[in-house]
Amino acid sequence: MKKIPSFQVNHNLLLRGIYVSRKDKIGKEKITTFDIRMKEPNREPALGQGALHTIEHLAATYLRNHPVWAEKIVYWGPMGCLTGNYLIVKGDLESTDIVELMKETFEFIAGYEGEVPGTSAADCGNCMLHDLPMARWEADRYLKQVLLHMTEKNLEYPTTVIPGC
Repeated sequence: MKKIPSFQVNHNLLLRGIYVSRKDKIGKEKITTFDIRMKEPNREPALGQGALHTIEHLAATYLRNHPVWAEKIVYWGPMGCLTGNYLIVKGDLESTDIVELMKETFEFIAGYEGEVPGTSAADCGNCMLHDLPMARWEADRYLKQVLLHMTEKNLEYPTTVIPGC
């Protein structure tokens, strides 16, 4: 079976950052899927499930209420490997187009206090799996170590091809 493009990225070289994972056309609309990579794959511990779940709730709520971006946000959700999130946005965009938005989003999460939106049993399929203190800690770490110091290496996938792909 042919490997899908995201499995052809050399994760041994992948840094934390913001990457264009793919671009698709749906009808007349273009959409861009971003890889919001918070952890270096296979080189540092994955995000805790409770923290990642809380980041999902806070980021999705923030983005879907953003005064400029709300109508362009299609989806925000965690990666199965627990090293980051996917953001799908309407439009033909590049990583640099959303750096400021991600700074705002992670500042929001890092400073969030109070009840996490959508965490009641009626609102959430796993309402017990949340960890606001760790979500805040991870968001602050990503903001301070990555988002505030973006370089080309944090914005473009490594170009080394994996043998056999």
